[in-house]
Amino acid sequence: MTARGEFSSRFGFLMAASGSAIGLGNVWGFPTNAASNGGAAFVLVYLLLAFGLAHPALMAELIIGRHARSNAVRALQGLATGPGTRRLGTVVGLAGIVTVSLILSFYAIIGGWMLAWALNAPASLLGLTSVSSWLRADSVTRNALFDVFFMGLTIVIVLAGVRQGIEKWGRRLMPSLLGILLMLIVYVLTLEGAREGLAAYLVPDFSKALEPGLIVAALGQAFFSLSLGVGTMLIYGSYLSPRENLSTVGWMLAGLDTSFAFLAGLLVLPAMYVALANGVEIYDASGALAAGPGLIVSVLPALFDTMGLAGQFVAFAFFVLMSIAALTSSISMLEVPVAYVVESFGMTRRRATALIGGLVSLVSLTIVFNFGLLFDLVVTLATEYSQPLLSLFFVIFVAWIWHRNGVLEELQKGHAGVENTLFWRIWPVYMRFICPLAILAVYVQLIFL
Repeated sequence: MTARGEFSSRFGFLMAASGSAIGLGNVWGFPTNAASNGGAAFVLVYLLLAFGLAHPALMAELIIGRHARSNAVRALQGLATGPGTRRLGTVVGLAGIVTVSLILSFYAIIGGWMLAWALNAPASLLGLTSVSSWLRADSVTRNALFDVFFMGLTIVIVLAGVRQGIEKWGRRLMPSLLGILLMLIVYVLTLEGAREGLAAYLVPDFSKALEPGLIVAALGQAFFSLSLGVGTMLIYGSYLSPRENLSTVGWMLAGLDTSFAFLAGLLVLPAMYVALANGVEIYDASGALAAGPGLIVSVLPALFDTMGLAGQFVAFAFFVLMSIAALTSSISMLEVPVAYVVESFGMTRRRATALIGGLVSLVSLTIVFNFGLLFDLVVTLATEYSQPLLSLFFVIFVAWIWHRNGVLEELQKGHAGVENTLFWRIWPVYMRFICPLAILAVYVQLIFL
């Protein structure tokens, strides 16, 4: 059996786990979802769902992971009470591995775009016009090369293991990410049009707060942002020390992710309206604000082009920010199937990482070469349908299949007397009834919208 790694400290875990949670979805998904769905009304609904539904699901994964100290399949099998629940655990665990691999396959494409645009700024400053034009062009060749390059970076970090790879780079990348984000916010808020962007982001339109589309968007954002339902947080929880207070760690992680999403909104929405003030079109054909990849590789680069020499430095900082956000998330995604292969088949970490990373790269390249047919389909299936449903099953395992005393014993390892806290008085009942019903209700609404 290959020795399992463990995070050296709470800070190391929080940097690695928040790196998983804080990714490209925070930077472009949250701000544009907010602007398109009632501004602060969306922010309010998002906060309610993030802490009311996504956080309990996060806690479920962390508790299962640390208890089992194993991959998702083995962890869920270990909680089974009979052949039926054991088979269910196997199916849910494997479905999570497939889902996270599909997410990584499209995520690597976008991560590659970010790396290409980051290199574009220095190429432009050095007068390498042809190189700059190639980096900016949306070509299959560029996308395939940078897709492989991004996956290569991810593989190298995961190869090094938990402490020397995942934790080490989490400690380095996450403070850098925050520093670059804060500097960009301060700069963008000084520009013409930023005030209108702040209004679009922060002024609520409560008439939209109960619209089904807003609720579905907010729930999907919360689950995707926290990397839930695919075993990522379960795996990271399995590397946590038994001395850690899981309830405190869970709140801190959810708070870090939510805070970063909010800060990203303070950058992206003002930047979009600064672009509008500079003559850049920020609305699509339907009249909605540009979102997703179109925002990142069309609207914002057009803004940077209007800013002269300063725009090149801002563009470089922004796309380095995006590249870091993508990389910290991709590391955690690759760790899920790698941990499964290492622990289930006795394969070395080096060989498992190379094998799984290579297979995901092949799937990712298949999407690159069939982009119009596959990209949106894979994104929708993995993030809107699979993640919330799998999270529901993780909640069911903790609340209905695993004995309540077992959950309490796991929590008591890092928090003596937790049974006397308000958290324990509320959380088991909430997880057993309210949380699964609420997730299921929103999921059914998503299907029939």
